[in-house]
Amino acid sequence: MKFSELGLSKELLASIERAGFEEATPIQEQTIPLALKGMDVIGQAQTGTGKTASFGLPMLQKIDTELRELQGLVIAPTRELAIQTQEELYRLGRDRKIRVHSVYGGADIRRQIHALKDKPHIVVGTPGRLLDHINRRTLKLETVQTLVLDEADEMLNMGFLEDIEAIISKVPEHRQTLLYSATMPDAIKRIGVKFMKDPQHVKIKAKEMTADLIDQYYIRAKEYEKFDIMTRLLDVQQPELTIVFGRTKRRVDELSRGLEARGYRAEGIHGDLTQQKRMSTLRAFKSGELDILVATDVAARGLDISGVTHVYNYDIPQDPESYVHRIGRTGRAGKDGISVTFVTPNEIGYLHTIENLTKKQMNPMRPPTEKEAFRGSLGTAFDEIEEKLTKDAQKLEKYEKAAEKLLEAHEPEELVALLLRTLANDPDDLVKVDITPERPLPNRKQKGGGRGNYKGRGGDNRRGGKDFRRKREGDRKGDHFYKDKRKKGEKSKKSSFVIRNKGER
Repeated sequence: MKFSELGLSKELLASIERAGFEEATPIQEQTIPLALKGMDVIGQAQTGTGKTASFGLPMLQKIDTELRELQGLVIAPTRELAIQTQEELYRLGRDRKIRVHSVYGGADIRRQIHALKDKPHIVVGTPGRLLDHINRRTLKLETVQTLVLDEADEMLNMGFLEDIEAIISKVPEHRQTLLYSATMPDAIKRIGVKFMKDPQHVKIKAKEMTADLIDQYYIRAKEYEKFDIMTRLLDVQQPELTIVFGRTKRRVDELSRGLEARGYRAEGIHGDLTQQKRMSTLRAFKSGELDILVATDVAARGLDISGVTHVYNYDIPQDPESYVHRIGRTGRAGKDGISVTFVTPNEIGYLHTIENLTKKQMNPMRPPTEKEAFRGSLGTAFDEIEEKLTKDAQKLEKYEKAAEKLLEAHEPEELVALLLRTLANDPDDLVKVDITPERPLPNRKQKGGGRGNYKGRGGDNRRGGKDFRRKREGDRKGDHFYKDKRKKGEKSKKSSFVIRNKGER
Protein backbone atom coordinates (compact mmCIF):
# COMPACT_ATOMS: atom_id res chain seq x y z
CA MET A 1 0.00 0.00 0.00
CA LYS A 2 1.22 3.51 -0.84
CA PHE A 3 1.67 6.04 1.98
CA SER A 4 -0.67 8.34 0.06
CA GLU A 5 -3.50 5.88 0.75
CA LEU A 6 -3.12 6.00 4.54
CA GLY A 7 -4.71 9.41 5.18
CA LEU A 8 -1.52 11.35 5.95
CA SER A 9 -1.13 15.09 5.39
CA LYS A 10 0.62 16.59 2.35
CA GLU A 11 3.50 17.87 4.49
CA LEU A 12 4.17 14.40 5.90
CA LEU A 13 3.87 12.79 2.46
CA ALA A 14 6.44 15.26 1.15
CA SER A 15 8.83 14.29 3.97
CA ILE A 16 8.21 10.60 3.30
CA GLU A 17 8.97 11.05 -0.39
CA ARG A 18 12.14 13.01 0.42
CA ALA A 19 13.26 10.14 2.68
CA GLY A 20 12.91 7.75 -0.27
CA PHE A 21 10.03 5.67 1.10
CA GLU A 22 7.31 4.57 -1.32
CA GLU A 23 5.27 1.67 0.02
CA ALA A 24 4.31 1.15 3.64
CA THR A 25 5.57 -1.93 5.46
CA PRO A 26 2.95 -4.34 6.92
CA ILE A 27 3.19 -2.85 10.44
CA GLN A 28 2.84 0.68 9.02
CA GLU A 29 -0.04 -0.27 6.76
CA GLN A 30 -2.03 -1.85 9.60
CA THR A 31 -1.28 0.51 12.50
CA ILE A 32 -1.17 4.00 10.97
CA PRO A 33 -4.91 4.11 10.05
CA LEU A 34 -5.85 2.93 13.56
CA ALA A 35 -3.56 5.47 15.22
CA LEU A 36 -4.88 8.28 12.99
CA LYS A 37 -8.37 7.49 14.32
CA GLY A 38 -7.10 8.07 17.85
CA MET A 39 -7.19 4.43 18.95
CA ASP A 40 -4.72 2.85 21.36
CA VAL A 41 -2.56 0.36 19.46
CA ILE A 42 -0.30 -2.54 20.40
CA GLY A 43 2.02 -3.25 17.48
CA GLN A 44 3.92 -6.53 17.54
CA ALA A 45 6.66 -6.82 14.94
CA GLN A 46 10.34 -7.60 14.75
CA THR A 47 13.07 -4.96 14.63
CA GLY A 48 13.61 -3.45 11.20
CA THR A 49 9.97 -3.47 10.09
CA GLY A 50 9.45 0.30 10.20
CA LYS A 51 7.95 0.72 13.66
CA THR A 52 9.29 4.24 14.20
CA ALA A 53 7.36 5.65 11.24
CA SER A 54 4.29 3.60 12.19
CA PHE A 55 3.91 5.47 15.48
CA GLY A 56 5.78 8.62 14.45
CA LEU A 57 3.66 9.64 11.47
CA PRO A 58 0.28 9.59 13.32
CA MET A 59 1.84 11.42 16.28
CA LEU A 60 3.38 14.06 14.00
CA GLN A 61 0.08 14.58 12.18
CA LYS A 62 -1.70 15.10 15.50
CA ILE A 63 0.70 17.82 16.71
CA ASP A 64 -0.76 21.34 16.86
CA THR A 65 2.19 23.52 15.87
CA GLU A 66 0.37 26.65 17.09
CA LEU A 67 0.76 25.41 20.67
CA ARG A 68 4.23 25.83 22.23
CA GLU A 69 3.87 22.86 24.57
CA LEU A 70 4.82 19.20 24.87
CA GLN A 71 2.31 17.00 23.05
CA GLY A 72 4.13 13.71 22.36
CA LEU A 73 6.33 11.50 24.56
CA VAL A 74 8.32 8.47 23.34
CA ILE A 75 9.99 6.14 25.86
CA ALA A 76 12.88 4.06 24.42
CA PRO A 77 15.15 1.48 26.11
CA THR A 78 18.56 2.73 24.98
CA ARG A 79 20.34 6.01 24.28
CA GLU A 80 21.10 4.98 20.71
CA LEU A 81 17.48 4.18 19.94
CA ALA A 82 16.31 7.42 21.58
CA ILE A 83 18.69 9.48 19.45
CA GLN A 84 17.80 7.66 16.23
CA THR A 85 14.07 7.98 16.93
CA GLN A 86 14.50 11.70 17.58
CA GLU A 87 16.42 12.10 14.31
CA GLU A 88 13.79 10.24 12.28
CA LEU A 89 10.88 12.15 13.84
CA TYR A 90 12.71 15.41 13.13
CA ARG A 91 13.21 14.46 9.46
CA LEU A 92 9.59 13.41 9.04
CA GLY A 93 8.21 16.48 10.84
CA ARG A 94 10.56 19.07 9.36
CA ASP A 95 8.05 20.40 6.82
CA ARG A 96 5.59 21.01 9.65
CA LYS A 97 8.33 22.70 11.74
CA ILE A 98 7.83 20.26 14.60
CA ARG A 99 10.45 20.52 17.35
CA VAL A 100 11.74 17.19 18.69
CA HIS A 101 14.31 16.76 21.48
CA SER A 102 15.85 13.67 23.10
CA VAL A 103 17.00 13.11 26.69
CA TYR A 104 19.14 10.20 27.83
CA GLY A 105 21.77 9.24 30.38
CA GLY A 106 25.47 9.77 29.78
CA ALA A 107 24.95 13.26 28.34
CA ASP A 108 25.15 16.75 29.85
CA ILE A 109 21.87 17.22 31.69
CA ARG A 110 22.27 21.02 31.66
CA ARG A 111 22.09 21.08 27.88
CA GLN A 112 19.00 18.89 28.01
CA ILE A 113 17.38 21.25 30.53
CA HIS A 114 18.12 24.18 28.23
CA ALA A 115 16.59 22.29 25.26
CA LEU A 116 13.46 21.43 27.27
CA LYS A 117 12.98 25.12 28.08
CA ASP A 118 12.50 25.60 24.33
CA LYS A 119 9.18 23.75 24.78
CA PRO A 120 9.54 20.99 22.16
CA HIS A 121 6.44 19.37 20.69
CA ILE A 122 7.87 15.85 21.19
CA VAL A 123 10.40 14.44 23.66
CA VAL A 124 12.10 11.08 23.16
CA GLY A 125 13.96 9.64 26.14
CA THR A 126 15.20 6.71 28.16
CA PRO A 127 13.27 5.87 31.35
CA GLY A 128 15.96 6.82 33.86
CA ARG A 129 16.72 10.24 32.39
CA LEU A 130 13.04 11.01 31.82
CA LEU A 131 12.36 10.36 35.51
CA ASP A 132 15.33 12.51 36.44
CA HIS A 133 13.88 15.46 34.51
CA ILE A 134 10.40 14.82 35.92
CA ASN A 135 11.76 14.87 39.49
CA ARG A 136 13.70 18.06 38.73
CA ARG A 137 10.48 19.51 37.31
CA THR A 138 12.35 20.34 34.11
CA LEU A 139 9.94 18.05 32.24
CA LYS A 140 6.22 18.36 32.80
CA LEU A 141 3.86 15.89 31.14
CA GLU A 142 0.45 17.47 31.84
CA THR A 143 -0.05 18.39 28.17
CA VAL A 144 1.02 15.08 26.59
CA GLN A 145 -1.58 13.78 24.15
CA THR A 146 0.31 10.81 22.65
CA LEU A 147 2.43 8.36 24.65
CA VAL A 148 4.63 5.81 22.86
CA LEU A 149 6.39 2.82 24.45
CA ASP A 150 8.98 1.61 21.93
CA GLU A 151 10.75 -1.78 22.24
CA ALA A 152 8.61 -2.42 25.33
CA ASP A 153 9.84 -5.99 25.83
CA GLU A 154 13.44 -4.80 25.87
CA MET A 155 12.63 -2.16 28.49
CA LEU A 156 11.12 -4.84 30.70
CA ASN A 157 14.14 -7.09 30.21
CA MET A 158 16.37 -4.21 31.30
CA GLY A 159 14.39 -3.75 34.52
CA PHE A 160 12.56 -0.53 33.65
CA LEU A 161 9.01 -1.60 34.58
CA GLU A 162 8.77 0.54 37.73
CA ASP A 163 10.28 3.55 35.95
CA ILE A 164 7.80 3.20 33.08
CA GLU A 165 4.85 2.99 35.46
CA ALA A 166 6.11 6.06 37.33
CA ILE A 167 6.37 8.03 34.08
CA ILE A 168 2.94 6.93 32.84
CA SER A 169 1.41 8.08 36.15
CA LYS A 170 2.46 11.65 35.26
CA VAL A 171 0.79 11.57 31.82
CA PRO A 172 -2.89 12.60 31.53
CA GLU A 173 -5.39 9.74 31.50
CA HIS A 174 -7.07 11.21 28.43
CA ARG A 175 -4.35 10.40 25.94
CA GLN A 176 -3.53 8.03 23.12
CA THR A 177 -1.10 5.22 23.95
CA LEU A 178 0.90 3.33 21.32
CA LEU A 179 2.95 0.32 22.43
CA TYR A 180 5.40 -1.51 20.18
CA SER A 181 7.17 -4.74 21.04
CA ALA A 182 8.89 -7.61 19.24
CA THR A 183 7.42 -10.17 21.65
CA MET A 184 4.30 -10.21 23.79
CA PRO A 185 5.10 -11.66 27.24
CA ASP A 186 2.56 -11.49 30.07
CA ALA A 187 4.14 -8.33 31.52
CA ILE A 188 3.50 -6.48 28.25
CA LYS A 189 -0.10 -7.68 28.19
CA ARG A 190 -0.57 -6.40 31.76
CA ILE A 191 0.66 -2.96 30.69
CA GLY A 192 -1.90 -3.03 27.89
CA VAL A 193 -4.71 -3.86 30.32
CA LYS A 194 -3.60 -1.39 32.99
CA PHE A 195 -2.63 1.67 30.96
CA MET A 196 -4.43 1.41 27.61
CA LYS A 197 -8.05 1.82 26.53
CA ASP A 198 -9.40 -1.00 24.38
CA PRO A 199 -6.09 -1.37 22.50
CA GLN A 200 -6.11 -2.75 18.97
CA HIS A 201 -3.53 -5.56 18.73
CA VAL A 202 -1.70 -5.75 15.40
CA LYS A 203 0.66 -8.69 15.00
CA ILE A 204 2.89 -9.09 11.98
CA LYS A 205 3.30 -12.76 11.17
CA ALA A 206 6.71 -14.31 10.73
CA LYS A 207 6.27 -14.61 6.96
CA GLU A 208 6.02 -10.83 6.78
CA MET A 209 9.24 -10.25 8.71
CA THR A 210 12.21 -8.70 6.99
CA ALA A 211 14.06 -11.97 7.68
CA ASP A 212 12.40 -13.34 4.55
CA LEU A 213 14.48 -10.91 2.51
CA ILE A 214 17.71 -12.24 3.98
CA ASP A 215 19.74 -15.11 2.56
CA GLN A 216 20.82 -17.01 5.65
CA TYR A 217 23.94 -19.20 5.69
CA TYR A 218 26.01 -20.99 8.28
CA ILE A 219 29.60 -22.17 8.30
CA ARG A 220 30.79 -25.00 10.53
CA ALA A 221 34.16 -24.04 11.94
CA LYS A 222 36.30 -24.58 14.99
CA GLU A 223 36.78 -21.65 17.30
CA TYR A 224 40.35 -20.91 16.19
CA GLU A 225 39.37 -20.99 12.49
CA LYS A 226 36.60 -18.40 12.56
CA PHE A 227 38.59 -15.17 12.24
CA ASP A 228 40.59 -16.23 9.18
CA ILE A 229 37.45 -17.60 7.51
CA MET A 230 35.57 -14.37 8.20
CA THR A 231 38.26 -12.16 6.67
CA ARG A 232 38.36 -14.41 3.60
CA LEU A 233 34.58 -13.99 3.32
CA LEU A 234 34.98 -10.22 3.51
CA ASP A 235 37.43 -10.36 0.60
CA VAL A 236 35.24 -12.68 -1.49
CA GLN A 237 31.79 -11.20 -0.77
CA GLN A 238 32.99 -7.58 -0.75
CA PRO A 239 30.11 -6.24 1.40
CA GLU A 240 29.33 -2.53 1.32
CA LEU A 241 28.38 -2.17 4.99
CA THR A 242 28.82 -4.99 7.49
CA ILE A 243 27.90 -5.64 11.12
CA VAL A 244 29.79 -8.36 12.99
CA PHE A 245 28.21 -9.62 16.22
CA GLY A 246 30.31 -10.90 19.11
CA ARG A 247 29.04 -12.41 22.34
CA THR A 248 31.07 -10.29 24.79
CA LYS A 249 32.76 -6.91 25.11
CA ARG A 250 36.16 -8.58 25.07
CA ARG A 251 35.25 -10.36 21.86
CA VAL A 252 34.15 -7.10 20.24
CA ASP A 253 37.39 -5.36 21.25
CA GLU A 254 39.55 -8.17 19.89
CA LEU A 255 37.63 -8.55 16.64
CA SER A 256 37.60 -4.83 15.83
CA ARG A 257 41.33 -4.47 16.54
CA GLY A 258 42.15 -7.63 14.63
CA LEU A 259 40.17 -6.46 11.59
CA GLU A 260 41.86 -3.07 11.75
CA ALA A 261 45.25 -4.77 11.92
CA ARG A 262 44.45 -6.57 8.68
CA GLY A 263 43.60 -3.35 6.90
CA TYR A 264 39.81 -3.25 7.23
CA ARG A 265 38.04 -0.07 8.32
CA ALA A 266 36.39 -1.43 11.45
CA GLU A 267 35.44 -0.26 14.95
CA GLY A 268 33.46 -1.79 17.79
CA ILE A 269 30.69 -0.64 20.14
CA HIS A 270 29.65 -2.10 23.49
CA GLY A 271 28.30 -0.97 26.84
CA ASP A 272 31.62 0.02 28.40
CA LEU A 273 32.45 2.68 25.81
CA THR A 274 31.56 6.30 26.54
CA GLN A 275 28.42 7.68 24.97
CA GLN A 276 30.52 10.09 22.91
CA LYS A 277 32.65 7.23 21.54
CA ARG A 278 29.66 5.07 20.71
CA MET A 279 27.87 7.84 18.86
CA SER A 280 30.98 8.94 16.93
CA THR A 281 31.52 5.33 15.84
CA LEU A 282 27.92 5.04 14.67
CA ARG A 283 28.16 8.32 12.77
CA ALA A 284 31.34 7.14 11.06
CA PHE A 285 29.63 3.87 10.10
CA LYS A 286 26.53 5.61 8.75
CA SER A 287 28.59 8.09 6.73
CA GLY A 288 30.74 5.37 5.14
CA GLU A 289 33.98 6.22 6.96
CA LEU A 290 33.83 2.70 8.41
CA ASP A 291 32.97 -0.47 6.49
CA ILE A 292 32.56 -2.82 9.46
CA LEU A 293 30.81 -2.30 12.79
CA VAL A 294 31.53 -4.90 15.48
CA ALA A 295 28.93 -4.97 18.26
CA THR A 296 27.41 -6.83 21.17
CA ASP A 297 23.68 -7.58 21.15
CA VAL A 298 22.93 -4.99 23.83
CA ALA A 299 24.83 -2.19 22.06
CA ALA A 300 23.21 -2.95 18.70
CA ARG A 301 19.62 -3.36 19.89
CA GLY A 302 17.37 -0.88 18.12
CA LEU A 303 20.00 0.49 15.73
CA ASP A 304 18.40 1.82 12.57
CA ILE A 305 21.15 1.91 9.96
CA SER A 306 20.23 1.82 6.30
CA GLY A 307 22.42 0.16 3.70
CA VAL A 308 23.76 -2.77 5.75
CA THR A 309 24.31 -5.56 3.23
CA HIS A 310 25.87 -8.29 5.40
CA VAL A 311 25.61 -9.50 8.99
CA TYR A 312 28.21 -11.92 10.33
CA ASN A 313 27.39 -13.77 13.55
CA TYR A 314 30.90 -14.50 14.76
CA ASP A 315 29.30 -16.07 17.83
CA ILE A 316 25.94 -17.79 17.53
CA PRO A 317 23.50 -16.28 20.08
CA GLN A 318 22.26 -18.40 22.97
CA ASP A 319 18.83 -16.78 22.70
CA PRO A 320 17.27 -17.55 19.28
CA GLU A 321 15.22 -14.34 19.32
CA SER A 322 18.49 -12.40 19.49
CA TYR A 323 19.34 -13.99 16.14
CA VAL A 324 16.25 -12.45 14.56
CA HIS A 325 17.17 -9.05 15.97
CA ARG A 326 20.73 -9.39 14.71
CA ILE A 327 19.92 -10.29 11.13
CA GLY A 328 17.19 -7.63 11.17
CA ARG A 329 19.98 -5.07 10.76
CA THR A 330 20.03 -6.02 7.06
CA GLY A 331 17.28 -6.82 4.56
CA ARG A 332 15.51 -3.54 5.30
CA ALA A 333 13.20 -1.36 3.24
CA GLY A 334 12.56 -4.17 0.77
CA LYS A 335 16.25 -4.73 0.01
CA ASP A 336 17.95 -8.13 0.15
CA GLY A 337 20.60 -8.94 2.72
CA ILE A 338 22.97 -11.75 3.62
CA SER A 339 23.71 -13.25 7.03
CA VAL A 340 26.44 -15.75 7.83
CA THR A 341 26.58 -17.53 11.19
CA PHE A 342 29.66 -19.35 12.43
CA VAL A 343 28.80 -22.55 14.27
CA THR A 344 31.21 -24.70 16.24
CA PRO A 345 30.52 -28.47 16.37
CA ASN A 346 28.94 -28.34 19.85
CA GLU A 347 26.61 -25.47 18.85
CA ILE A 348 24.61 -27.28 16.16
CA GLY A 349 21.69 -27.62 18.58
CA TYR A 350 21.43 -23.82 18.80
CA LEU A 351 21.43 -23.62 15.01
CA HIS A 352 18.43 -25.95 14.75
CA THR A 353 16.60 -24.04 17.50
CA ILE A 354 17.01 -20.81 15.52
CA GLU A 355 15.70 -22.55 12.41
CA ASN A 356 12.63 -23.72 14.34
CA LEU A 357 11.92 -20.15 15.43
CA THR A 358 12.40 -18.51 12.03
CA LYS A 359 10.71 -21.38 10.14
CA LYS A 360 13.58 -21.19 7.69
CA GLN A 361 16.60 -23.44 7.33
CA MET A 362 20.01 -21.87 6.91
CA ASN A 363 22.04 -22.99 3.94
CA PRO A 364 25.51 -24.45 4.56
CA MET A 365 28.34 -22.40 3.09
CA ARG A 366 31.79 -23.67 2.16
CA PRO A 367 34.55 -21.49 3.63
CA PRO A 368 36.54 -19.64 0.94
CA THR A 369 40.10 -20.77 0.27
CA GLU A 370 43.12 -18.46 0.50
CA LYS A 371 43.30 -18.33 -3.30
CA GLU A 372 39.62 -17.36 -3.60
CA ALA A 373 40.05 -14.66 -0.97
CA PHE A 374 43.12 -13.31 -2.75
CA ARG A 375 41.27 -13.16 -6.07
CA GLY A 376 38.45 -11.26 -4.38
CA SER A 377 40.85 -8.84 -2.72
CA LEU A 378 42.69 -8.35 -6.00
CA GLY A 379 39.41 -7.55 -7.72
CA THR A 380 38.61 -4.97 -5.06
CA ALA A 381 42.03 -3.37 -5.51
CA PHE A 382 41.56 -3.29 -9.29
CA ASP A 383 38.16 -1.58 -8.94
CA GLU A 384 39.59 0.93 -6.46
CA ILE A 385 42.35 1.90 -8.90
CA GLU A 386 39.87 2.30 -11.75
CA GLU A 387 37.63 4.47 -9.57
CA LYS A 388 40.51 6.69 -8.45
CA LEU A 389 41.76 7.10 -12.02
CA THR A 390 38.32 8.28 -13.08
CA LYS A 391 37.77 10.50 -10.06
CA ASP A 392 41.26 12.02 -9.65
CA ALA A 393 42.51 12.10 -13.26
CA GLN A 394 42.97 15.87 -13.25
CA LYS A 395 45.00 15.79 -10.02
CA LEU A 396 47.71 13.48 -11.40
CA GLU A 397 49.62 16.01 -13.53
CA LYS A 398 52.04 17.00 -10.76
CA TYR A 399 53.07 13.35 -10.37
CA GLU A 400 53.80 12.73 -14.05
CA LYS A 401 57.52 13.70 -13.97
CA ALA A 402 58.15 11.44 -10.99
CA ALA A 403 56.25 8.69 -12.78
CA GLU A 404 58.44 9.09 -15.86
CA LYS A 405 61.58 8.61 -13.75
CA LEU A 406 60.17 5.43 -12.29
CA LEU A 407 59.24 4.17 -15.74
CA GLU A 408 62.81 4.75 -16.91
CA ALA A 409 64.13 2.48 -14.17
CA HIS A 410 61.34 -0.11 -13.97
CA GLU A 411 58.95 -1.96 -16.21
CA PRO A 412 55.33 -0.69 -16.16
CA GLU A 413 54.11 -4.16 -15.15
CA GLU A 414 56.35 -4.07 -12.07
CA LEU A 415 55.00 -0.71 -10.93
CA VAL A 416 51.37 -1.71 -11.44
CA ALA A 417 51.99 -5.02 -9.66
CA LEU A 418 53.49 -3.13 -6.71
CA LEU A 419 50.42 -0.86 -6.58
CA LEU A 420 48.08 -3.87 -6.58
CA ARG A 421 50.15 -5.56 -3.88
CA THR A 422 49.87 -2.41 -1.76
CA LEU A 423 46.08 -2.36 -2.02
CA ALA A 424 45.24 -6.08 -1.99
CA ASN A 425 45.38 -8.45 0.98
CA ASP A 426 48.19 -10.82 0.10
CA PRO A 427 47.84 -14.02 2.18
CA ASP A 428 51.64 -14.15 2.49
CA ASP A 429 51.66 -10.74 4.20
CA LEU A 430 48.65 -11.06 6.49
CA VAL A 431 49.08 -10.16 10.15
CA LYS A 432 48.46 -13.22 12.31
CA VAL A 433 45.52 -12.61 14.62
CA ASP A 434 44.74 -14.85 17.60
CA ILE A 435 41.31 -14.31 19.13
CA THR A 436 40.88 -15.49 22.72
CA PRO A 437 38.47 -18.46 22.84
CA GLU A 438 35.21 -17.82 24.63
CA ARG A 439 33.68 -20.32 27.00
CA PRO A 440 31.49 -22.59 24.81
CA LEU A 441 27.73 -22.47 25.14
CA PRO A 442 26.13 -25.29 27.14
CA ASN A 443 25.67 -28.32 24.93
CA ARG A 444 22.08 -28.50 23.74
CA LYS A 445 20.81 -32.06 23.40
CA GLN A 446 18.92 -32.97 20.27
CA LYS A 447 15.46 -34.48 20.05
CA GLY A 448 13.22 -35.44 17.22
CA GLY A 449 15.76 -36.45 14.59
CA GLY A 450 18.31 -33.80 15.47
CA ARG A 451 15.97 -30.78 15.39
CA GLY A 452 16.80 -28.93 18.59
CA ASN A 453 14.26 -28.00 21.23
CA TYR A 454 14.23 -24.77 23.15
CA LYS A 455 12.84 -25.54 26.57
CA GLY A 456 12.27 -23.36 29.54
CA ARG A 457 12.92 -19.96 27.90
CA GLY A 458 9.55 -18.37 27.40
CA GLY A 459 8.99 -14.80 26.24
CA ASP A 460 8.62 -13.53 29.82
CA ASN A 461 11.90 -14.89 31.16
CA ARG A 462 14.09 -15.22 28.08
CA ARG A 463 16.55 -12.80 29.65
CA GLY A 464 17.52 -12.34 33.22
CA GLY A 465 17.85 -8.62 33.88
CA LYS A 466 21.20 -7.50 35.24
CA ASP A 467 22.63 -11.02 35.47
CA PHE A 468 21.83 -11.68 31.84
CA ARG A 469 23.33 -8.39 30.67
CA ARG A 470 26.49 -9.05 32.68
CA LYS A 471 26.82 -12.47 31.05
CA ARG A 472 25.91 -11.13 27.60
CA GLU A 473 28.39 -8.26 27.72
CA GLY A 474 31.23 -10.31 29.22
CA ASP A 475 33.63 -9.88 32.09
CA ARG A 476 35.88 -6.84 32.13
CA LYS A 477 38.68 -8.81 33.81
CA GLY A 478 39.52 -10.38 30.47
CA ASP A 479 39.82 -7.15 28.50
CA HIS A 480 42.62 -7.13 25.94
CA PHE A 481 44.51 -4.45 24.16
CA TYR A 482 46.38 -3.82 20.95
CA LYS A 483 47.92 -0.72 19.46
CA ASP A 484 48.60 -0.58 15.73
CA LYS A 485 51.64 1.62 15.13
CA ARG A 486 51.36 1.53 11.35
CA LYS A 487 50.53 4.72 9.55
CA LYS A 488 47.15 5.01 7.89
CA GLY A 489 47.11 3.24 4.55
CA GLU A 490 50.45 1.49 5.16
CA LYS A 491 50.42 -2.22 4.35
CA SER A 492 51.65 -4.55 7.04
CA LYS A 493 54.63 -6.79 6.64
CA LYS A 494 54.32 -10.40 7.60
CA SER A 495 54.16 -10.43 11.36
CA SER A 496 52.30 -11.92 14.29
CA PHE A 497 49.48 -10.13 16.08
CA VAL A 498 48.54 -11.75 19.36
CA ILE A 499 46.06 -10.02 21.63
CA ARG A 500 47.22 -10.62 25.20
CA ASN A 501 45.71 -10.18 28.63
CA LYS A 502 46.67 -7.08 30.55
CA GLY A 503 49.73 -7.84 32.59
CA GLU A 504 51.01 -10.50 30.20
CA ARG A 505 54.24 -9.34 28.62
